[in-house]
Amino acid sequence: MNIAIVGATGMVGRTFIKVLQERGLKADNFYLYASGKSAGKTIKIYDKEYVVLELAKENIVGKAIDYAFFSAGGEVSKIFAPIFVEEGSIVIDNSSQWRMNPSVPLVVPEVNSEDILWNRGIIANPNCSTIQAMPPLKALLDKYGLKRVVFSTYQAVSGAGQRGYDDLERGINGEPPQKFPYPIFSNVIPHIDVFFNNGYTKEEMKMIEETRKILHENDLKVTATTVRVPVYNAHSESVNVELQSAFDLDELKSTLANFDGIKILDDTSNNVYPMPINVSGKDEVYVGRIRRDYSLDNGVNMWIVADNIRKGAATNALQILEKLMQYKAEVKL
Repeated sequence: MNIAIVGATGMVGRTFIKVLQERGLKADNFYLYASGKSAGKTIKIYDKEYVVLELAKENIVGKAIDYAFFSAGGEVSKIFAPIFVEEGSIVIDNSSQWRMNPSVPLVVPEVNSEDILWNRGIIANPNCSTIQAMPPLKALLDKYGLKRVVFSTYQAVSGAGQRGYDDLERGINGEPPQKFPYPIFSNVIPHIDVFFNNGYTKEEMKMIEETRKILHENDLKVTATTVRVPVYNAHSESVNVELQSAFDLDELKSTLANFDGIKILDDTSNNVYPMPINVSGKDEVYVGRIRRDYSLDNGVNMWIVADNIRKGAATNALQILEKLMQYKAEVKL
C-alpha cells in the first residue's frame, strides 16, 4: 500500500504524519508533496526519512498511490485531486473544494461512514467546526429527532493555519496582525472567512450546509455564528438544539455518553467541563454543560470542545481511511 500526503509540511499535514504513526498505520511507501519552496526537505516517518516532492503531475504519475490525503487548500485540490483519481488513488480531501459536491461523500466516520461506499474516488473531510458537532447531533437525531440547531462557535487561531497561530504570537509581542483583520490577542473577532450577501460568513454557511448533508437532513433548520478567539488550539461550541420529541435529561446524557467518539465532562458541582486546555491533543469530541433549555419545548444546550487539527482534520481523515480499509476487507468496496 502506498500513501501520499499533499501539503505535508503544513500544520495539518504534519499532524497527519504524527497521528498516522500513533495509530500504527503502515505503508510500503509514503509520498510527501508540498510547494516548490518546500521540495527537497526531509520528513521522518517511523524510522525512515522521506524527501518532500514538489506537487506536480510528473511527480504523481506512475507512483501507484492507493490513498492520498490532501490538506493544501481548495485550489490545489481542484487541480490535483482529479489527477490522483485518474492514477487510481482514493483522495481524502480536507479542503472545502468538494464538500458540497453531490457526487462526493462528506464523512464523519462515527456518524455516516456508510457514505464512503458510494465514493467515486474523492471523499471530503468536513469543516473542523462541523466535525465536532456531528457525533452529539447524530446521537440526539437517532434518539429524539432534530427540529432546529443553533451553533455559536469559539474557534482557535490554529483553525486559520500557521499564519493564524503566528498572529496570536505577534499580538502577544505587540506586533500588528498579518492574517486577521484585527489583532486577535486580547480580542474576539466575529468574522471567519468572507461575508456573503445574506450577512453570514462562508464559515457559518459551511456549518449550516455540511450539517444537513452529513446527517441526511436536508430540511433541518440550522443557523450559526462563528467567532475567532485568542486560543491557540481546540475549538469550542455552544450548541442549542430543539428536539422533535420530549426527553429525560439523564437518559439524554446517557445517550450521548454511549455514542462512539464522545467523552462526557459534565460535573458542574466540581467545575468539570470541556475546555481547550484539557482537550487539545485528544482525538475525541468532549461534551459538557448539558442542560435543558427552558425557553422552548424539548430544548437542550451543550458545550462541545475538540482539537480542531486532530479530530477536526487529521484524525477524522485517518479514521475515514481506516473505514475504507475495513470495507475493502469486508468486500463492500
